[in-house]
Amino acid sequence: MIDKCVSIEMALQHVRDGDSVMLGGFGVPGTPFTLIGGLLARGTSGLTLIKNEANEDGMGASRLVEAGRVRKLICSHLGLNATVIGMMNRNEIEVEFFPQGILAEKIRTGGAGLQGFLTDIGVDTILAKEKRRIEIDGRKVIVEPAMRADVALVHAHMADRFGNLVYRESARNFNPLMATAADTVIAEVENLADTGELDPENIHTPGAFVDYVVVIEEITPEYGILKHHAL
Repeated sequence: MIDKCVSIEMALQHVRDGDSVMLGGFGVPGTPFTLIGGLLARGTSGLTLIKNEANEDGMGASRLVEAGRVRKLICSHLGLNATVIGMMNRNEIEVEFFPQGILAEKIRTGGAGLQGFLTDIGVDTILAKEKRRIEIDGRKVIVEPAMRADVALVHAHMADRFGNLVYRESARNFNPLMATAADTVIAEVENLADTGELDPENIHTPGAFVDYVVVIEEITPEYGILKHHAL
């Protein structure tokens, strides 16, 4: 029987300098803080991070940026992180913004094997700068390319040894999308079940998308607002 559970060191050896890395999460819920800490410990650098935001100063994704490990950040906003905003304004990091829904759809279409999608959101604004625009039935639309990454790091409430994932409450945000849109998917999980124990009706990400499972040994203060209970 396939067992994808590995140590954090073994899992993160598949993240290389210069990789594009998707990070699940919306604020705290769903952010893979343990895996992020592992990347810091490994010294991995030159990364392109894809995340909804950069978390708050001094935590999560912001720690990677502040440590100089990130070449480029692709996100939807930075409003809660004055440190990263300052780095962006000083040209210490490249930042590319997308509206949140557009970012999510770019990832979803990447995971679905599509080349992109058409949208009229921002068609007459700076969001359309340098993007291809076409006309369909008299309406101008933007051709928005799909997005994939070398690696996705996601957080789940529970997994089995095959990598079937269950997310809890608002932690089910960008994680399911990102788990389909990367060449290598590493999931950190709070609880582990044996293969076959999870109710198939409750599985959010099938194990076929997941390459490695890392069980969190300690729930650190960064996870503070999450509530934890067994299945």
